[in-house]
Amino acid sequence: MKHIACAILLRDGHILLGRRTPQRRFYPDCWDVLGGHVEAGETPEQALVREVQEEVAVTPVRHRLVATLPDPDPSRNGEASYHIFVVTGWIGGEPRMLGDEHSEIRWIPIAEAARLPDLAIEAYRDLFRSLV
Repeated sequence: MKHIACAILLRDGHILLGRRTPQRRFYPDCWDVLGGHVEAGETPEQALVREVQEEVAVTPVRHRLVATLPDPDPSRNGEASYHIFVVTGWIGGEPRMLGDEHSEIRWIPIAEAARLPDLAIEAYRDLFRSLV
């Protein structure tokens, strides 16, 4: 089973989402939280910090695990467990997009994010609403 560390950066009633590039194998061209695979020897928390650094050039310093979700389509994507962290503190300034995983990152009001028609995982809606 794959383990995925996911970060919901939260600030002033907004969350930071990334639009996955159309070339991505999993959930292409969808709005998604930040994060990625937990590597061998890493904890989900360690992967969270590494992935956020790699994707938006900031280091989480205040975060909490809020959910662990199964992949909604394991027959297509394989068995996976998504460890979702809310990140409320980081160092490194304003997050900025690095690499080619996303075509865009954007701060989106929580209520608006919960209504996006093209979220990577449907279960995010309720999770986002629980942050209000």
